Amino acid sequence: MAEGTPGPKHVAIIMDGNGRWAQMRGRPRLLGHHAGAKRVREIVEACPDQGVKYLTIFAFSTENWKRTQSEVAGLMNLFRRYIQREARDLLANGVRVRFIGDRVRLDDKLVSLMDELELLTSQNDSVHLTVAINYGGRDEVARATKRLAHDVAAGKLAPKDVGDETLPKYLDTHFLPDPDLVIRTSGEARISNFLLWQSAYAEYEFIETLWPDFTRDVFADVLAGFQTRDRRFGAVKV
Repeated sequence: MAEGTPGPKHVAIIMDGNGRWAQMRGRPRLLGHHAGAKRVREIVEACPDQGVKYLTIFAFSTENWKRTQSEVAGLMNLFRRYIQREARDLLANGVRVRFIGDRVRLDDKLVSLMDELELLTSQNDSVHLTVAINYGGRDEVARATKRLAHDVAAGKLAPKDVGDETLPKYLDTHFLPDPDLVIRTSGEARISNFLLWQSAYAEYEFIETLWPDFTRDVFADVLAGFQTRDRRFGAVKV
């Protein structure tokens, strides 16, 4: 184990493999998404014991609209049901929930539920759960750049003062520290447009386990592996 390497405080997860998990069992893809939603609860509950303060999960990307209409509709219904079903337990367990992504394309009922859950859990501090819905890293940077440009045009920000510490203040994740560890399940080894700016120095772990099979024990093993890594952030240890 690398001496002095603490466990990750912020873990981001690309929850992949729900549809494949269901198809391997001869069931509809949506069943896999329901199984994956149940797994979210288990991993959120495991965070305090693992020392994870921030958990960010990729629930629906800007590219996922390309899926069949029935699957997209089913996912949106699942999101609404999850919020309604889990709100009370999230509040009781001290979980603060926030959402990132462009809400313009989401239906009004879902957005209203998202707003209500954010307000309901706003005083919680045990675990900070951030859910990315209709989110894409490039889209996020584009929207942030527009907001920054607007402030420059309005005279609120001088062009000479714009640097690499400026844009993060305009990102959806402005309230979060950068992730220490990004996990992708299902064996795919790509980042799929997730937290592009924020993950510049994150450690990545690509694992074969499909998301519905990602238990708290698997989570613990991945976190233990993180502590064996030597994080230098571009520096050289003498």
